[in-house]
Amino acid sequence: MESTLQIQNLKCGGCAHTIITRLEKLEGISNVIVDNDAHSVSFNYLNRKELESAITELSTLGYPVEGESNPVTKKAKSFVSCAIGRINN
Repeated sequence: MESTLQIQNLKCGGCAHTIITRLEKLEGISNVIVDNDAHSVSFNYLNRKELESAITELSTLGYPVEGESNPVTKKAKSFVSCAIGRINN
């Protein structure tokens, strides 16, 4: 199955690199594509468990899905994820 999620705090290619790298490490997740302009991430998954794991991972990285709480702590995490993505890119 395929899903496209609208996410918060997506800023640049560093963010995209971190998201792609981390989601592709999750079991059952493949073909991760980040669209910075649309603030979205698309990927294939096998079942609901993998989809929920991806949503949890995004939130942990500081990129919660639209409608999810986005406190200052998540915004700060996204800046750290962004910086790491820029360094590793």
